[in-house]
Amino acid sequence: FGAMGKVILNGENITNQPSHILRRKEMAHIPEDRVELGVALKATIAENLISDRYYKDPFCGRMVMKPQKIREFAEQAIKNFNIRADGPDSPVMMLSGGNIQKVLVAREFTSDAKLLIADQPTRGIDVGSTEFVRKKLIEAKDEGVAVLLVSADLQEILQLSDRIIVMYRGEIVGYFPKNEGLTEEELGYYMLGVRRHEESRIKEALIS
Repeated sequence: FGAMGKVILNGENITNQPSHILRRKEMAHIPEDRVELGVALKATIAENLISDRYYKDPFCGRMVMKPQKIREFAEQAIKNFNIRADGPDSPVMMLSGGNIQKVLVAREFTSDAKLLIADQPTRGIDVGSTEFVRKKLIEAKDEGVAVLLVSADLQEILQLSDRIIVMYRGEIVGYFPKNEGLTEEELGYYMLGVRRHEESRIKEALIS
């Protein structure tokens, strides 16, 4: 199915805008494919952590990078996000999948974004890393960040989401403003296209 529709943020059409433009609009993104789209494997942890802000204060001043500030920030991020590595200068390619994901999460969660899109944020990582990422998503939500979670993990959806929108073949087929009492089985029916909410309820998802 081809891509259709528009992406509207605060009344502005941002469809197909490049990532650097979206970041200026206070958006953060955890992509589904962390290796291909999320990090630079040959770069260090520190380089990955500042890749979206290397030209800003406190990491750069008068067109000159500030190595000590970069290192201090990276060391603090490694500590706060429990990244298991030798240090900021470790190449990301030497880390486990779970720790690569933590580097990505650390960068996005420290970007001061107001909207965070998390696409399959725990896919393919170990149990410990999964619980850590989920905890950070909840913390972001509690701090007032709008979190859009995209996941095929029904347990994850039910555990983390306040409201749930289900799409099938590119269309919204279900909207649950509260997930209290909602089961994985019922949610699965909508994901498979077996069930569909009435149009009036689906419209609620678009305006809520």
